[in-house]
Formats: sequence, C-alpha cells, structure tokens
Amino acid sequence: MKVVIAPQSFKGSVSGAEAAKAIEEGLRKVFPGAETVLVPVADGGDGTLEALVENTSGQIFTSQVSGPLRDPVKARWGVMGDGKTAVIEMAQASGLVLVPFGRRNPRHTTTFGTGQLIKQALEQGYRRMIVGLGGSATNDGGAGMARALGARFHDKEGKALPQGGAALARLASIDVTNLHPALKDTEVIAASDVDNPLCGPQGASAVYGPQKGASPKVVEELDKALEHYAAIIKDGLGLDVANRPGAGAAGGLGAGLMAFAGGQVQSGVDIVCDVLGFDDHLIGAHLVITGEGRIDASTIYNKAPIGVARRAAAHKIPVIALAGSLGKGFEAVYDHGIGAVVCIVDRPMPIRDSIGRTYELLTSATERSLRLLNLQLHQ
Repeated sequence: MKVVIAPQSFKGSVSGAEAAKAIEEGLRKVFPGAETVLVPVADGGDGTLEALVENTSGQIFTSQVSGPLRDPVKARWGVMGDGKTAVIEMAQASGLVLVPFGRRNPRHTTTFGTGQLIKQALEQGYRRMIVGLGGSATNDGGAGMARALGARFHDKEGKALPQGGAALARLASIDVTNLHPALKDTEVIAASDVDNPLCGPQGASAVYGPQKGASPKVVEELDKALEHYAAIIKDGLGLDVANRPGAGAAGGLGAGLMAFAGGQVQSGVDIVCDVLGFDDHLIGAHLVITGEGRIDASTIYNKAPIGVARRAAAHKIPVIALAGSLGKGFEAVYDHGIGAVVCIVDRPMPIRDSIGRTYELLTSATERSLRLLNLQLHQ
C-alpha cells in the first residue's frame, strides 16, 4: 500500500513537514508496512517558503525589514535549489501574525517590508522570484512594496503620501522614474490561493478587510481608496489592474506586483506541486492524505487541499482531508475530489489547547480514520 501524505502547515501550530510526520505516525499504527511519501505543500500562504526552498535543498536567509506597522522585524526568505529563484513569503515581512490583535488597522499597515525583501533579492542578482501572497495584514495595494523599490506617491500638492491603504484616497500621481532598474529584467510570479479582483464586493477590502481589523465603515473607505488607486495607475502607468483575477490578493499586493514589477498571478498550490513533482509521487499510490488548519466553504477556491485533491482525482486516487476545525460550508469540498473530511479535535477543548496539541491530534485522527478504512478493506 502506497500513501502520499501532503498536508500544508496548520497555522500557528505545526509546519507542513511536521504535520506530514504526525500523519505518518498515525498511519504506521494501522498499516506498519505501508510505503509512505511525505510531500508537504502550500498554496502561497504560510509554509510556501519551506515548501519551495527546503524541499529543493535551497537556502534560507534572514533579513531585518520594516514590519506592517513599520516596527523592525526579522523576515525569512530564500533561494530554491536551482540557485536562481528567490522565494519571498510576504507574510514574513507584512503578515497579520506580526500585528497584535489590538493594533490591527489595515488603514495604516504597509507592505514596505515585502518590498525591502524583493529589493534585497534583486541586489543579490536574482532575476526570477516567487512571491507568496497569503496571510497579509495589509490593504495598501502593494504601494508600500513599490515605495521600497523606488516608486513615489504624491498628493495633489506634490507631497509624499504617508504609508497605508487609507492614504491612497488622496493619491494624485505616481512617479516610477527611480523604480529599481533590475525589475525590468526580472520574472516575478505572485503565488496566490485567491483570484479576487482589487475592488468591489469580492475585492480585497470587502472580503479580507474584516479579518485584518476593518469595520464596515473602514471597509467602505478602503475599497474606495483602492478604486481611486487603480484609476491613478491606469491613467499614469497605462495598466488596468482593477478587475484582473488575483489583483485583490494580500490586500491588493497582487495588483501592486502587476503594476510595478510586471508580476503574473498564478495558483500557489500549482506552483508548489509542480516544483515538487507532485504528480510523479502519485504514480502507484492507493491513498492521499492532506489537511490544513481549517476547512470551510472557501477551501474550494484552490487552497492547498483542493489543489492536492484535483491532482489525485486525475489518477483516480481517494483523498482524506484532516482539519483543525470545520467551518460553514465545508461539505463543498466533497464535490472537488475530497472523499472524507475528519476534524482532528477529539473532545471539547479551548482553541489554545487544540493548537498546542496539533501534532498529537493529527496522529490520533489519522489512526482513527485509517482504522475505519481498514475495516472496509477487510469486508
């Protein structure tokens, strides 16, 4: 029996690699002789750096940059095993996890630190980079990132705009004269798990603003600011980014990468799976086990478990998905290649306790799931 184990990280608890090991431990208790292939995946968010760099024998670096609230933070980035492709996970520099709950305010948070990482990669000679777009604390349309790379944003009086999404409502002009010259020779791939436009009811502010601390009033303010920002980009740079799929990813960083770095938004999980040769690992497999911290209705929009399931379905391989929690509409994944969903929590417990016990709970849930499968196999 061959089993491919392909979870992504369970945010705030275990990495994708740790989750895969926990699942393997549970599997061994039921099928000790099974052949296992551990292929931790990611979809552009948390864990993308490790999935692309560590699994290709690349190198990880740490740089001090400006965080989403402009406090200094230490951010990890890396270079894949090919020695040519830099990998930047925007959440490392501009992520929501870097902002204490009481200080979350997407009117002011900035992607400047992400731009600093891109600049460092450019200045070290890398001309191909993958930028993971998940987990942002920001809603600035990537303006902070562009500022770090040399772009300048002015109001109607010619004064420099302050950083943050709210200030974009006062944007009058963009000066790209001093934009980093290496960008024109660099392939920038934005790895995303969403395809939201920049503005409107499905845009960056409306869909993701509330989880970053935006009230309904602030959501409306930020959406109008991004709409204005897109209009200035169109008038000044000749690029229409407002409705392009993925422009709204990471608070509009997708749009910023398109406008200032020639970026192309692609499916994060497909990028990761292609790099890891995931389809080759599926050859001869009898079962795939995947998982993530939460499975809900949004999972079907090309998040990691669905990307894995889609590829497994092409080989007619059944898929079990393990989840730290289940949200409204999780049943939708059954129509997208996942045959069974198992919540790993085995009793009522505070979320803090479940996060602290994720490794143990993954092992136990895997064992329980596969004992049921074993009963079916012996009927």
